[in-house]
Formats: sequence, structure tokens, C-alpha cells
Amino acid sequence: MRQQLRGKRAVITGAASGIGRELALALAAHDTNLALSDVNEEGLMETKALILDKYSIDVRTHKVNVADEKAVFTYAETLIDEIGDIDILINNAGFSRVGTFAHIETSSMKDLMDVLFWGTVYMSKAFLPALTRQKGHLINISSLFGYIGFPGQTGYCAAKHAVKGFSDTLSMELKEVGVTVSSVHPGGVKTNIMRNAIIDKMPAGVRSKSSMEKNFEAMAPTTAEKAAQIIVRGIIKKKERIMVGKDAVLLAGLQRLMPVAYKKHVIRLFGGKKTAK
Repeated sequence: MRQQLRGKRAVITGAASGIGRELALALAAHDTNLALSDVNEEGLMETKALILDKYSIDVRTHKVNVADEKAVFTYAETLIDEIGDIDILINNAGFSRVGTFAHIETSSMKDLMDVLFWGTVYMSKAFLPALTRQKGHLINISSLFGYIGFPGQTGYCAAKHAVKGFSDTLSMELKEVGVTVSSVHPGGVKTNIMRNAIIDKMPAGVRSKSSMEKNFEAMAPTTAEKAAQIIVRGIIKKKERIMVGKDAVLLAGLQRLMPVAYKKHVIRLFGGKKTAK
């Protein structure tokens, strides 16, 4: 399995922490050369240091806001000039906002769509010629929330559903040119996504952000390291759908079996008060 990724060139967005950082470490263990980006330069440097402390590979870092279309295309052009065509692109950059639709501004949803959905689109478009030349692999991180709805996560769920639909369609369009497209659906993963979430309106019944973070920790069964391992195995196997965590498998399965009735089970399980990756 290690041989399959050795010497490949992978681009990962949102690599300063969480799943992005662990994906970088997991791919480095397979001797994959890396181009890492994030808006958090300090976190990127930490990720790079962790990698180079253990592995002898090429690691490049760039500060990139994936919501900025012009910046993304400039990044792609610059990087390809530096290292050549890439083999793997992982669109992982993201964040979360909390608040029911009635209590948030539409700008809240736009901010989420700009990063989670449009950032994925811009990166995919900018690197598509290189991926096509290499018959490479495009991996888009959606979510369990790309399958189900969840109270207080209107914008996040909308964006992740959009990523899933985009990925499913792109996989059909690109099959004939040899590019594999995967959508990844993590359930609850222990990252800083809730700690760093923007709170537009505290969900009903939740006393504080700290209590919401504790609820998230309690319901997140998968570590970021384990999530990355599952994703890398899926990349090696060229799986078009990668489910991460037993909760993702079970709840996505419930949604498929009970496309309307699943909602009452989600509300009963979580009371509309807790939030997941």
C-alpha cells in the first residue's frame, strides 16, 4: 500500500490543524510529497515541523484563502510551475457557524458557502487540468451533514450537501478522462471545529459555548488521526464514497432507509442541542 503513494504530489487545504493536519501526516508516512495551505500560517508551520521531524519528503506551505477565486488560481499556477502537475487534491478547508435560520443573517450562510462549497469548486477548477494530465484523484471533504439535516446548522448542512452533489456529478463527468473523484463524509471527529465555531445564536437549551463544546466532544467518537487513516485507505482503494466513523455509517444509512422519518430520530437523539463535524 505504501508504494502506491510514494513520490506522489498531494495538495491539501485546511492543513493547519484537525483532519487536514492528520491527512498531511498520514500521507507523509507513505512518502507522498505535500503542498499544504491554510489561512493560519502559524498552524501550517507547526504541521510542516511535525512532518519534517519524522519524514524526508518535500513539504511546501502557502497561505491561501480558498474563498478568494483569484488567489486560488494564482496559487495553482505558481505551485504547478514550482513542482509540476499534482496527483492528489484534498479539499478540506472549512469552519462552522451555529444558529437556527430564523436567528442568523443570510451573510452567515454566504460565508459558509464561500469557503466550504465555492472554495471546493475554485480549487477543483484551478487544479483540474493538472489532475487530468496525471489521471489523478480529487477528494472533497463533505460530512455526515452532507446526508442529513441538523438543527442549528442550516448553512453548514447546505454547503456540505452541495459538496456531495458536486462531487457525485463530477465523478461521472471525469471518469472518461481517468480522474477519480471521492466525497468524504466524517461523522463526529474530535477536532477544534466546534471550539473555533462562530456562534450566531446559541441553540435553545445550551447554556454556553463551553457546554456545547463538551457535548460535541462526548458525541464525537473518532479521532482526527483515525479519520485521516480511513480517508487515506479510501484514497489508495480509489473509493468514490468514504464514510468516516460508525456514526456516519449508521445515520447516513438511516437517512437512506427513512428519508423523512429519520429527522425525528435525530431530534430525539440529540435534542437539537448538540453539534457535530
